[in-house]
Amino acid sequence: MGAKQKLVVVGNGMAGIRTVEELLALAPDLYDITVFGAEPHTNYNRILLSPVLTGERTLQDIVLNDEDWYARHGIRLLRNRKVTHVDRLRRIVYADDGTEAPYDRLLLATGSNPFILPVPGADLDGVVAFRDIGDVNRMIEASSRYRHAVVIGGGLLGLEAANGLAARGMEVSVVHLGEALLDRQLDGAASAMLRHSLEARGLTFLLGRQTQAILAGDDGRVRALRFADGQEIAADLVVMAVGVRPNTELAARCGLHVDRGVVVTDTLQTYDPRIYAVGECVSHRGTAYGLVAPLFEQAKVAANHLALQGIGRYEGSVVSAKLKVTGIDLFSAGDFAGGAETESITVADALDGVYKKLVIRGDKLVGACLYGDTADGAWYMRLIRDGQDIGGLRDQLMAGESAAGG
Repeated sequence: MGAKQKLVVVGNGMAGIRTVEELLALAPDLYDITVFGAEPHTNYNRILLSPVLTGERTLQDIVLNDEDWYARHGIRLLRNRKVTHVDRLRRIVYADDGTEAPYDRLLLATGSNPFILPVPGADLDGVVAFRDIGDVNRMIEASSRYRHAVVIGGGLLGLEAANGLAARGMEVSVVHLGEALLDRQLDGAASAMLRHSLEARGLTFLLGRQTQAILAGDDGRVRALRFADGQEIAADLVVMAVGVRPNTELAARCGLHVDRGVVVTDTLQTYDPRIYAVGECVSHRGTAYGLVAPLFEQAKVAANHLALQGIGRYEGSVVSAKLKVTGIDLFSAGDFAGGAETESITVADALDGVYKKLVIRGDKLVGACLYGDTADGAWYMRLIRDGQDIGGLRDQLMAGESAAGG
């Protein structure tokens, strides 16, 4: 048998390593694999950072692949190294510490970067993002020393950060530009119920507010936030949770086509067919997902082609949203807002805190928004994703999968 081909993976996160796992299942002996990771850790479950912040989990609990896993599969893991350049002609990857790694195939899984508001004071001590375990550790440390936390962003990440800091005893205010929480994931009725639940937990919400500046105290640390209307609120810790941007820096630098994300085909290949890309760094058919869920589907297809089987195609993902706050259940998927040529079925029970809205177009379920009772979320998601004809299910749809005999 000849020498193995060389696969280099840039990014030791969930997308890159999931692709490697899928590849090893299909062709365990095809490649010598080298993985570059910018963080000091092995691969961990980024989805579970919120319960680490609240104290319900530890870093050890959320590790997906320990050091033994890499060793067992003969994978060379290079941690704390940032890849700075790819020579596509010579097919060599270069890291910031001088490490070089030649490749036959290259997989980019560089993820996304938190978007930091371009306001004065954004670089002050005490201003953090909520992206990795380092951010979580900084927030936990601040919660033990300071009292007033302000979270900028009323989306999923912002609310999870706010809940975690409140659980650690801080007084938390959530600042959001929109007039409703989770305005991309929930309709008005569900959003209002969510706000009520979170206010009952002690969170304060400042909606329709635009942050103008972050102000420093005499010690150089953040002390307050100023809004466009001139109002100020105290802040010892500011968490920026206003979205993410695909990390395309490396791809752009080595001349790959970038448009919002690293542009890939249905086989997850970039414009250089030896280079694949998966996860949050990717733009596929004009969509950059910025979510974890699509990476599992992408990883399967990329692994299929890396294993030289060449039959998989990635055609996009239907995405759903869930809030990871213990005791609060919400789920949304697809076109839950509805619109032209759709009809909505709604059930609301304010006393029990339950709200369900299903959106139908023709004989297909196209969207769902659930609050308080999300037991059938996965079933609705399947119906939406598969485009199943629900003509015969219409009357049982709201009652759930068990009533429909699913």
